Formats: sequence, C-alpha cells, structure tokens
Amino acid sequence: MLARPRRTGRLQAWLRSDRGGGPGCRSLVVSVQPRDDSFAVRQPTPADQRVLLVRLPCNPIFPIGPVYLADHLHKQFPQLPQQILDLAAVPLLDVEAVLLERIEAFRPTILVFSWRDIQIYAPVDGRGGNPLQNSFEVFYARNPLRRLRGAFGGLRLMASFYGELWRNLRLVRRGLRAARRFHPAARAVLGGGAVSVFYEQLGRKLPKGTVVSVGEGEPLLEKLIRGESLASERCFLAGEAPRPGLIHEQPAGMEKTACDYGYIASIWPQLDWYLDGGDFYVGVQTKRGCPHNCCYCVYTVVEGKAVRVNPVEEVIAEMRQLYAKGVRGFWFTDAQFIPARRYIDDAKELLRAVQAEGWSDIRWAAYIRADNLDAELAELMVATGMDYFEIGITSGSQELVRKMRMGYNLRTVLENCRLLARAGFREHVSVNYSFNVIDERPETIRQTVAYHRELERIFGADKVEPAIFFIGLQPHTHLEQYGFEQGLIQPGYNPMSMLPWTARQLLWNPEPMGSTFGRICLEAFERNPGDFGRTVMYLLERDYGLAPLEEALHAPVE
Repeated sequence: MLARPRRTGRLQAWLRSDRGGGPGCRSLVVSVQPRDDSFAVRQPTPADQRVLLVRLPCNPIFPIGPVYLADHLHKQFPQLPQQILDLAAVPLLDVEAVLLERIEAFRPTILVFSWRDIQIYAPVDGRGGNPLQNSFEVFYARNPLRRLRGAFGGLRLMASFYGELWRNLRLVRRGLRAARRFHPAARAVLGGGAVSVFYEQLGRKLPKGTVVSVGEGEPLLEKLIRGESLASERCFLAGEAPRPGLIHEQPAGMEKTACDYGYIASIWPQLDWYLDGGDFYVGVQTKRGCPHNCCYCVYTVVEGKAVRVNPVEEVIAEMRQLYAKGVRGFWFTDAQFIPARRYIDDAKELLRAVQAEGWSDIRWAAYIRADNLDAELAELMVATGMDYFEIGITSGSQELVRKMRMGYNLRTVLENCRLLARAGFREHVSVNYSFNVIDERPETIRQTVAYHRELERIFGADKVEPAIFFIGLQPHTHLEQYGFEQGLIQPGYNPMSMLPWTARQLLWNPEPMGSTFGRICLEAFERNPGDFGRTVMYLLERDYGLAPLEEALHAPVE
C-alpha cells in the first residue's frame, strides 16, 4: 500500500500502511563478474572485505534497514570494516560528490546500496507535487484549465520520478566504477523494498550478471562475504529471467538480537543528525512477517507469512540503548504490531517489560490490527505511552473487507476501539480508507461513512483522521490478478510506468465509480486541501447519506 507523510519536527517521516518494502524489509541486488557457474561467487576471504552501506536519497526517515544489516554483519564478522553513508541526510546536489569522496577515503570491496522505496502514485504531496490531485485533474476535471494544470503537474511528476530513478541507478554505476579503481573485483549490492516489489523491472536496468535478491538481505550478505554459493537464496541474475514464483518463496528464519548502537555510532557519524532533535520516531522491529492475505499488499510475500517474534529481552535492550541516547519516540516497524490474536500475549509481554523499565516519558506508535486486542492489552498500550496508531481497514463495509481478503471483523474493531477509549486513549488515530478497490457501490459508500462516524463518536472527531488512499497497483498481488481477470490490465504491463496511457490503469480507480470518486476528490482539494480526508467524508455523506451502522457490520453470505 502507498505511503503517507507524518510531520515529525524538522524531519518528514514516511510511514507505510501496506508497507510493501517498508523499513523492516530488505532486499539485495549484488553485482558480480559474469562466469559460467554464476552463483558460485569466487572472492577474497572475509578478512579481505570492506563494506560500505549507502542509503540512497529518499525522504529522511530513520534508516533502520541499513542499520540492522550493518549490525548483523558485525555480529557475524566482528573484524569486518564497515561504514554507513546516508545520502538522505545530504543535499541532493551533493549526493554524488559525497558518495565518491567516501568511496575514495574508505575504499570498500563491497558497496551495499539501500533503495528504500519507489513512490509512483503516492496519495500525498511529495518532492514533485501531489500525484493524486494532478492525476484526477487530468482524468476527471470538467474545466479545461484544471485539466491543463493537472497535465503540467503530471509532467513535473514524471520528470521527478524518472529523474530519481535514473539518479539512483547512476549512483550505483558510478559508485561501483569508483570502487573498482581501488579493488578491480569490487561488487555492488543494492537493497531495499523497491527491489523486492519491482525486481523484474529493475533487474532489466542493471548490468548483466547482477544478482537480484528478493526479501531479507542478511543471509545473502553473509554468503557473499564468505564466498559461498548463492544458489539457495531468493535471487536471480540480471539478464536472465527470475525463476517462477521467486517472490513467493518463504524467507529463512533468523533470530533478531538487539542492535548494538555503540557500534553503529562508531561507523555512522550521521546518527546524531537523527537523534539530536528528539522530535521524531526511531524504528525498532519486534517481529517480521505477516500472516494475512490482503488483496493489494506485498508484505506477506516479501517478509513471508510466518511471523517471527524477536525475543522481548533483545527488543528492550535495543530500546534501552536508544533511550540512553535521548530517544523518546519509538515506531515499532512491524508489518502489524499485533498480527493475530495468538500474538496478543507477546505484545503484553513486551509492554510489561517496557513498563518495568520505568520509561514514563516515552511515546510509541505502530500499525495496529485493532481486532486483536483485549482490555488488559488496551490498558498496557495506553499506560506505556502509545500516542498514535494507524488502522488499515480500507473500508467501513464488512462486505468489501471480506472481498478484499483483509481478515478484519469490523464489529470487533469497534469493540476494541471502545476498550482503548475506556483505557484512557485520547491521542491521534489515523484510519486508512482505500475506496473503489473491488465492487464499490453507493450502498457501501454509505456504510463506510457510517462506520467512520462511529469511530469519531468513540475517540472524538478531532482525533480521528480519515487518510484517503487510492491503491497504486503493485505486482505479485491478488489485486493484480483480479485486474487481469477483469481485463483492466494486460499481462506484460509495466508497473513502473508513469506514462499517461498506463497511469489511469495503475492508479486504481475503476469505473463505474471511478468518475464519482474523481469528482468528489477534486471538490475536496478545492474546498480544503489541508483537511482532505475529512472533507471527502463530508462530501460523501452529503451526496450519499449514512447507512445504519448494523448494515455496515453485516456481510451477506455468498
């Protein structure tokens, strides 16, 4: 699902609600010399290696992926020289010069580039403007001048998107070329959620022989450093077709231990840039994996369906180090903090441990499956400082939730939200709605508005923010297959295209309701762009009214 910004002091943190390729996901692209036995990579011993981890330019959220990779490699190879360079904290005009200077000074044998995300149809303002507004003005505006304005905005967005794509690919190429001046056998490694989602498309843009890896990067990097075969890893060579079903192969299990931030500070001078302000969330991962099957989401295939819970003592040890460095805001970067009811006890154990530390001044946030709570857990969440959470229910109609394979029981979500309110939760709630995914109709619109009004009654209208999304179609999802079956997209389409004739397909808003939502959203942008979500809900209620709440909570058996 697409990302949305959360203002956090001097930084703008991008938090993902589908989290395909979020902070907890790491995928790798490894460039090696082509050879006949291409997966049996021949290289120096671990003692000869020097690793530079480079986060490519993006919105400056805390780079938890590269940090965890560096920590893992340090534990496996304590003598391995490493450095982290975060180009997200560098002015864009300087990124190439800074990268080349660092390579010349450090002279790495392995470059690990982290490509966090590729925001194609983000529903909010980005560096290139507002894709949703520009697209809807072109597609749905009746006024020719508004259409022209949207077209010019779309051209700026295309230039921004393709510029970032080409820039990042250029940084990888030039970085590798610079490293090979000092070590002719130097290799480049490209990681991040962008590769896991768009590995087939990016693989065609990489040098022939590049190893493209999907999912978790730790095992692949270990084998690369040891010179072992990569044949069992989730990877393929650029220039060759990936094996069928690569994205659906399950990752190998590994137990996560507390990140050693003393070591991270020694190899990453920019760490203080994120910590000095003390006004934003720092990511901490408590588990990996998602057992759900939501139709538009790739998390369950990238991280795997098996949920692997990190030991509580290790999570606390990591938080303790950050707390000592002045961090008071924590974002639990899991796909879902409580992915199913069987993990309620794990969440309680962790929050009791937080409580035992006496951290009365912290705040924390997460994506919450609000149907997986009980009264005790709700009280623990409030008592330990939860000051924000996101609910990705997508629709307030139980019928559509079922059709989208969300696995939510909306009645249970309401009951558990009432538990949180009774426990004293008075903070911000973001409710993610993705309209018009499958079989949206006027009656389901009325149901969603009724459901949202009930959430406002529980928490307060000023505390509940409806975050309005339109899905950017992603490969390897059930929604993609649905699009094939309905003739909305054709096999062989390019999911990374920003060209006008593909944009209308990939920004998922099919007819017969597409024009209706286009008109509503354009009116909301005109009326109150600063409070877009609430304005959309007001306009939907004006035009369609409210269904009885019980109707929203009931899904007919088919």
